[in-house]
Amino acid sequence: MNPSFTFQRQGQCSQTGARAGVFATPHGSIETPCFMPVGTLATVKTVTPAQLQAALAQMILANTYHLHLQPGEKIIAKAGGLHRFMAWDGPILTDSGGFQVFSLSQLRVIAEKGVTFRSPRDGRIIEMTPELSIQIQNELGADVIMAFDECPPYPASREAVVEATDRTYRWLLRCIEAHQRPDQALFGIVQGGVYEDLRQSAAESLVQLDLPGYAIGGVSVGEPAEAIAKIVKATAPLLPEEKPRYLMGIGTYREMAVSIAAGMDLFDCVIPTRWARHGAAMVKGERWNIKNSQFREDFRPLDETCPCYTCQNFSRAYLNHLWRAREVLVYTLLSIHNITELMRFTRQIREAILRDRFVAEFGHWLS
Repeated sequence: MNPSFTFQRQGQCSQTGARAGVFATPHGSIETPCFMPVGTLATVKTVTPAQLQAALAQMILANTYHLHLQPGEKIIAKAGGLHRFMAWDGPILTDSGGFQVFSLSQLRVIAEKGVTFRSPRDGRIIEMTPELSIQIQNELGADVIMAFDECPPYPASREAVVEATDRTYRWLLRCIEAHQRPDQALFGIVQGGVYEDLRQSAAESLVQLDLPGYAIGGVSVGEPAEAIAKIVKATAPLLPEEKPRYLMGIGTYREMAVSIAAGMDLFDCVIPTRWARHGAAMVKGERWNIKNSQFREDFRPLDETCPCYTCQNFSRAYLNHLWRAREVLVYTLLSIHNITELMRFTRQIREAILRDRFVAEFGHWLS
């Protein structure tokens, strides 16, 4: 691993695989376990970088596919890279674009070379290859970049998942060959659908490549929560203990707690800002619809224990009013709270692990 990227474990649960650590990157260190807000188009929707910092966000995501389409990696490179372009000086991870490309089921064709698709933005034909994905990410300049992978949908036949998993490995080898920047850590992605033996063989193959970090992908694509938990519990222990482990696309209390118990460190999901845009607040892991009439004369904060700007200044009644009045400020205030909520949750779990109190304090989320 490049000396700019290190992972050190600082605590371990005596009853589960949960661990607390520090993942160092060129733009700062991340204390794990950690939830990472999603900033697809070089912005976490409706939230400024200063507000993200106040919410104690440590690392954020951006997306290769979307930024390639708009404004284009060349423009971002000319601006000085993604950090300067979006005025975020903390660590950034870029997704390879694989999930987005494969979600265009009516617009794309998969081949060994890559994926050819029609841009939903302007209709032009684009061929996304592992080499192009890495080239784009090299120009964007994120701290952590992801290998281009094939993400099989759920449900999918075993034959289809075998084909996708094998291709993901071959594409990873091409990503490694194409990667040009030692100041960026390239993570491999374990695929394999809901088939534990495929996950095991994929993980074993990737570990042999001695990458800076590893992700579990292909979850949260339609499987029931029980299937996700089973996949993670079977796969996480196969990944190196001295490397960061990233579970892609997960962001509920229960999903994160179960995955942390299995040994995962990093998580991302669009839930905080997506819920906000639908008038929903996350309060102690529950979804509250702030537009409901029960909040019209409720002058308490969303959560009296929450330190976020929203809870320290505004009431449930005010948020309800903003929603009913169609004032866009409600998106920002709910997003700030929801992000803070998930940052607090993973931070509290980290502190519990360091005191070896994880099961005692968070075990109710594991059942």
